[in-house]
Amino acid sequence: MLKKKIRTLIDAHKDLGWVLEPSAKAIMKAQGLDIPEFVLTNSFEKAEQFLKKIKGPVVAKAVSRKILHKTEYQAVVTGITTSRRLKKEMERLQGLEGCEAVLVEEMVQGLELIVGAKNDFQFGPVVVLGIGGTSVEIYNDTAIRMAPLKPGDVFSMVDSLKAKALLSGYRGRDGVNMEVLTNTLVRFSHLIMALEKDMDSLDLNPVICTKDRCIIADARIILKKA
Repeated sequence: MLKKKIRTLIDAHKDLGWVLEPSAKAIMKAQGLDIPEFVLTNSFEKAEQFLKKIKGPVVAKAVSRKILHKTEYQAVVTGITTSRRLKKEMERLQGLEGCEAVLVEEMVQGLELIVGAKNDFQFGPVVVLGIGGTSVEIYNDTAIRMAPLKPGDVFSMVDSLKAKALLSGYRGRDGVNMEVLTNTLVRFSHLIMALEKDMDSLDLNPVICTKDRCIIADARIILKKA
């Protein structure tokens, strides 16, 4: 059964057909998953305060009902470290079609994974795990299992990836915290089971994993057509 907050957020986006990123991340947080620190605003002053608080690079994204695929509209800017650039990019993003606000969030470094789900017509909700980020189509390195997942399923998925060495640590780099990744995937799989009647697909790309955390840097939920 869906939590009341999640149900409210899903119902609020049914007419749109997909869930805006801030609400999609609120759903992930309600499910106990890790999301970046962020501020959603049209105020440069608030965004600047957030930048100074983070003391590191931030990402700025346009939030618009007209923009589903942000990269196609250059609606995502990474690596912002100065107030001057933040102001410039916020003004540009606010000029994009339908921009309601700008999402400014901490930029996290780590191994980029994709965690996804699809409502398969034959098997029902299935979970996808693979190497993520903008190179996901190039590597095409994924593992698929039926939901809900158990911890052993997660280890099996990781073991079947061609790039599994990246998760365990490669050439001196820190590996992924498997306990955190397992918890993330299991919780995610229970969410998509609860969303089975509402969801067509759900993509978390990238999920940025470190030796301590697995952080959902982007989330997109496509709803079933009425």
